Amino acid sequence: MVKVTVLYDQPQDPAAFESYYWETHMPKHGQQIPNVIKLEANKAVGEDAPFYRSADLYFESMASFQASMGSPITQAAIADLDNFAQGRHKVLVTEVQPVKSLATTKA
Repeated sequence: MVKVTVLYDQPQDPAAFESYYWETHMPKHGQQIPNVIKLEANKAVGEDAPFYRSADLYFESMASFQASMGSPITQAAIADLDNFAQGRHKVLVTEVQPVKSLATTKA
């Protein structure tokens, strides 16, 4: 499984960021990206958080991620980042390596 994490820096105008993120970016772009099997939107907690928000997009495999990257929908989603994040974001692509659940581990 491949996970793409978009890390958003603190916005200059949080209210404008939130409005655009939820009313435009997510429904028109983020939720339309092909091959995504799970999408999570996360908001940082605490006063000194290093990032404001993050989004995690999960793909079944590197091949499905790469196929998605070539789609016009994904390219539009990437281009839309500048409409609200204004270059204040970072993208991390990782291969998910599951760890045995601690809830089921006995001492």
